[in-house]
Amino acid sequence: MVKAPSVVLTTGKRKAAVARASVRKGSGLVWFNDRPLELVEPELVRLKVQEPLKMVGDKARAVDITVHASGGGVVGQASAARTAIARGLIEWLKDPALRDTFKRYDRSLIVNDPRRKLPKRPGGRGARKRRQKSYR
Repeated sequence: MVKAPSVVLTTGKRKAAVARASVRKGSGLVWFNDRPLELVEPELVRLKVQEPLKMVGDKARAVDITVHASGGGVVGQASAARTAIARGLIEWLKDPALRDTFKRYDRSLIVNDPRRKLPKRPGGRGARKRRQKSYR
């Protein structure tokens, strides 16, 4: 018989942001970058990180989740964190139906978003914008 793990470690990525989540037995506490999730600002980030927790419901009250995100911006870190949390819950709860639920809601809850920034090219300010032509 396989012993249940005491801690599940998962990761999530979005753009330049990387999030590492640890899921362990507890009382439903969620920490994001050394802050309780209830105190995370802006509210949009808090709601984005809470998505997988709300989909699981009462099962999430039996685990404590700690997420550390680095790199990228605030929303990129939130997207990476929600992927890490969803993967951690799937691994902890060992529920195949949960994986399907997450996939039906939003595939990026399980799979890292592969999109990256286009590199800047010569002849303009960025990847796409060009300098204006003058014919005089």
